[in-house]
Amino acid sequence: MVSYFFLFIIGLAVGSFLNVVSLRYKPEQRIFDLKIVGGLAKRGFGRSRCLNCERELKWYELIPLFSFFIQLGRCRTCGVKLSWQYPIVELLSGLIFVAIPFYLVNPQLLLASGYWLMAIIAIWILIFLSFLLLSVIDLRHFIIPDSINIFLALLGIVLIFINSGSFVDSYLGYYNLLFGEIGNIWLNHFFAAFVGMAFFGLIIAITRGRAMGWGDFKLAGALGLIFGWPDTIIVLFSSFIVGALFSLPFLLLRKRKMKDLVPFGPFMAAGAALIFFLGFNIVDWYFKLFSL
Repeated sequence: MVSYFFLFIIGLAVGSFLNVVSLRYKPEQRIFDLKIVGGLAKRGFGRSRCLNCERELKWYELIPLFSFFIQLGRCRTCGVKLSWQYPIVELLSGLIFVAIPFYLVNPQLLLASGYWLMAIIAIWILIFLSFLLLSVIDLRHFIIPDSINIFLALLGIVLIFINSGSFVDSYLGYYNLLFGEIGNIWLNHFFAAFVGMAFFGLIIAITRGRAMGWGDFKLAGALGLIFGWPDTIIVLFSSFIVGALFSLPFLLLRKRKMKDLVPFGPFMAAGAALIFFLGFNIVDWYFKLFSL
């Protein structure tokens, strides 16, 4: 339990860094441009400041998660309300550092041992931190940076080398029966990437880019490399279901219209999280539902 506590603290610190990157990111800049990460400005290399009064923040105002609640969600100087993005991203980052190793070291789900397991855990932590960062940026700017999609694709290729397996495991037979078996792991993952990109490309072509963006198209390819076949299909369907469940209440309350832009990247990240943690349970529930 002590190790998980330290992992959570590290995750909070990383989440604070992700907040800095996402808040300083501009679409015309690289994701880890020194002007973003280092806070370079005309007045020099600066520390974090209040976005309203621009006062330089003290170290005790930058403690991840805790400073926000101790200050009651307000700046100590000007009293302006701070964005809930700060604690939410920090908390989610902390949970990523705890939940992924906790899940992967489950004896029933153990995919490897020793250094291989540590490598798999590290890769999946990086994957979900990337999901978190792209979700925040997509929500703020309606764009998924190419650098994040490329990084995710590279991590997917590393996972292919490790051969980390499928998250639907026992139900692969059903999908192979329906969609065909793909035995070679490289062919499996690249085929999944092709199918995902083809599906989103078709949506973009039909809607002329109004329903989906090219960032979503590229992310679908990265997800294919990460999850392989048939997991990617379940990830994408889950993302549409999550998106519909999220958007429907706003449509019913008329707070949004069908033509309003809704970033889809966060839903794809949510679909990936569902399959990673609950993939077998979801598929198991689905087949049991239709077998009644």
